[in-house]
Parts: sequence; structure tokens; C-alpha cells
Amino acid sequence: MRRFLCDFFRFLVAVKDEMKQVSWPNAKQTRKDVSSVLWLAISMAIFLGLVDYLVQAGLKILAS
Repeated sequence: MRRFLCDFFRFLVAVKDEMKQVSWPNAKQTRKDVSSVLWLAISMAIFLGLVDYLVQAGLKILAS
């Protein structure tokens, strides 16, 4: 159990050191990235909804 705690503590120290080396985005870049993701998600939802509607309409025409 003691070895596990020592290894775990070393792991946490390594994580802390690694996190210091990460280049975090500023608020402006984060807003830009979030808006890009939201725009893409909304666009894909609209596109897939349109495709779904057209496929359903096409199948209804074929079935009748």
C-alpha cells in the first residue's frame, strides 16, 4: 500500500509539472473555438435534418 501511495504521489507531481508546460488559450481564442464548434454542430443538425426529411419524403413517394 505504501508503494502505491508513493507512486501515486509521484504521478500527481508529474501531472502538475506537465500542466505547467501546457499553453492554454486566452479568452478570445476560447470564444472563437466555442463559436466554431457551435456553428458546425448547428449546421450539421440542420443538414442531417434536411437529409432525413428528404429521404422520408422519397420513401413515402416510393411506397405509395
